[in-house]
Amino acid sequence: MKKIVSTLLLVLCFAVFASACGTSGTTPSNGAAPASGGGGTPASEPAQELTFKHQLGETKVKKNPKKVIVFDFGALDTLDKLGVEVTGVAQKNLPPYLSKYKESKYQNIGTLQEPDYEKIASINPDLILISGRQQTAYPELSKLAPTLYVGVDNSKYMDSFKENMKRLGQIFGKESAVDAELAKIEQTVKDVKAKATSSGKNALVILANEGTISAFGPGSRFGLVHDVLGIAPVDKNLEVSTHGQSISFEFIAQKNPDYLFVIDRGAAVGDAAKTGAKSLVENELVKKTKAFANGNIVYLDANYWYLSGGGLVSSGEMINQVAKGFK
Repeated sequence: MKKIVSTLLLVLCFAVFASACGTSGTTPSNGAAPASGGGGTPASEPAQELTFKHQLGETKVKKNPKKVIVFDFGALDTLDKLGVEVTGVAQKNLPPYLSKYKESKYQNIGTLQEPDYEKIASINPDLILISGRQQTAYPELSKLAPTLYVGVDNSKYMDSFKENMKRLGQIFGKESAVDAELAKIEQTVKDVKAKATSSGKNALVILANEGTISAFGPGSRFGLVHDVLGIAPVDKNLEVSTHGQSISFEFIAQKNPDYLFVIDRGAAVGDAAKTGAKSLVENELVKKTKAFANGNIVYLDANYWYLSGGGLVSSGEMINQVAKGFK
């Protein structure tokens, strides 16, 4: 009898030990990961998803996307400023201050007007950032990855600019860095606006392009000179369009602005034959204006004004250039 009892106890102990070993560290029958104990490694949480409404629709974006491709140079200079790495860019006509993105480590995703859909599909991006030049491609790009429109609304430049910057800050966890940069820009805007209001001076903004000129007033592509910085327009009724209102040099002489801000498109697109806005603009008619007489013809950097704009770097530089030129 003692031998039988001892045997039963031994079998029972073995069964308990085997049961304990069999359940330790196994996956539940429903396929879910086991709950971690006090000393275990917690299961990774799914990436937080953000939803943004924009000019072209609504886009859901996961926080901290890994593979990001960028068509908008303003968004690119923002991510560069924030230390966010990108996977692909439109490498043609990159502004000099973003020339590092021509390196082979970055994928070339086509041009600003013609995305390379096959290349983009092969990258399998987590996020695509676009602006006005790519808006017709939005439906196709949206099929490949979440596509967010970050172009600036010229009718409310500062509001849309700040909204775009804050969105990028949210997506990449850089909110405090964005807020710090925006504070600097807003202070410069405040200073220029105070100076412009007290000066009583007016201005005309023109784009020089292959021997022709066009003017931009309030609410236009370059309207931040008036709308944001408060410098009075020499003409409040200029046509608001992407390419501005075509004008003559007689028009400039007739309006006789206190300041003439000039953007040279040829310099921006890198065609030497199209550069030389100074020799085009400073002709006999323009030399009769107050702007010329007082040394107030200001040549703005087209790399910021024409190619990028809307970024932490480009918008800051645009505002600084006007601040420096407006004496």
